[in-house]
Amino acid sequence: MDNLNTGDTAWVLISTALVLMMTPALAFFYGGMVRKKNVLSTLNFSFILMALISLQWVLFGFTLAFGKTANGIIGGLNYLGLTGVGAEPNADYAGTIPFLLFAAYQMMFAVITPALISGTFVERVKFKAFLIFSLLWATLVYDPVAHWVWGVGGILRNLGALDFAGGTVVHITAGFSALAFARVIRARRGFGNGSMEPHNIPYSVLGAGLLWMGWFGFNGGSALGANGLAVTALMNTNTAAAAAGVVWMLLSWRDHKPSVLGIITGAVVGLVAITPAAGYVTPLAALAIGAAAAPISYFAIKLRQGRHLDESLDVWACHGMGGLWGALATGLFASKAVNAAGADGLFYGNPRLFLVQLLAAAVTLIFAFGMTFLLATALKRTIGLSVSDTEEQVGLDIAEHGERAYA
Repeated sequence: MDNLNTGDTAWVLISTALVLMMTPALAFFYGGMVRKKNVLSTLNFSFILMALISLQWVLFGFTLAFGKTANGIIGGLNYLGLTGVGAEPNADYAGTIPFLLFAAYQMMFAVITPALISGTFVERVKFKAFLIFSLLWATLVYDPVAHWVWGVGGILRNLGALDFAGGTVVHITAGFSALAFARVIRARRGFGNGSMEPHNIPYSVLGAGLLWMGWFGFNGGSALGANGLAVTALMNTNTAAAAAGVVWMLLSWRDHKPSVLGIITGAVVGLVAITPAAGYVTPLAALAIGAAAAPISYFAIKLRQGRHLDESLDVWACHGMGGLWGALATGLFASKAVNAAGADGLFYGNPRLFLVQLLAAAVTLIFAFGMTFLLATALKRTIGLSVSDTEEQVGLDIAEHGERAYA
């Protein structure tokens, strides 16, 4: 254990806890936006995945993502059940921290990613269908893409694609999977006709604030050390969130009034967009990335509304389009002066990186969309995706869980 660094270990331990906190934070962010008869159901979508995907990751998810590569497509089974993943550092992934800590840190990413998708089908999906879908999706979509981008020998990593903390692996996969699922599941009854107002925006503000805090572990922790790169990622994270929140406020103010829900959504979009670039760009570049992310997602929501698609909480517009912009922006703004282990982007004289980022993003979104469409269609034709009209009218809290949030 000669290479073990206690400072790096302490920071990644804290970051692991911060990223875990993001999943219940997401639960409140989403939970405040639904009607009160569905709040427990929505909160539980995130909470149960903390349990379900943690078990999947320990048993076989980690080895599929980070095991010895099989032609760059999927990890082998050499780490099945975390066999051989212990307190020693690992030269490939965890040079100064325990390999088991790296596995735990990555587990938190695996947990939150399918939880992000849940925003697309709240208020109408069967709990049983949600559980089966999430388990299959984590295994067939998340784990392979994580291997492509982050695994030693992964096809996109070998190509030179950069994704510091999950813009491609987390946000593009979740966002475009959400779009695919929304195309398969029926709309909520009364969608487009009646009011479906958020029942508790303060919940969403709390969730967004905790997401912003947790994102310091999401991006800063991805440096895998207590060092200058972690500080850069942390500053870039805050700057992009701030820029996107302000720009979204101005956009909504121009259209009507400065919506609080809009401001917090903008901040989250900024966090999404800077995620792949956080450890490769300057703070001024982060400001530009966040500022540009807000109108991209803002008008993507307008497009979705114009198409009358019930993608309930705009996962595609915020995570899919925000993540896509972030991946491409990495190809524009990345600089080896910031991170020598990265690459220079188009604005620093290297157009190849932008083309690689474009290809990696395209491959990922097509794969995620296609696999999710197939999974959702298969579940719809077998066990069904949606609750009955009566159950939806009563609300998923009572119909699916036999409880209500408020007396």
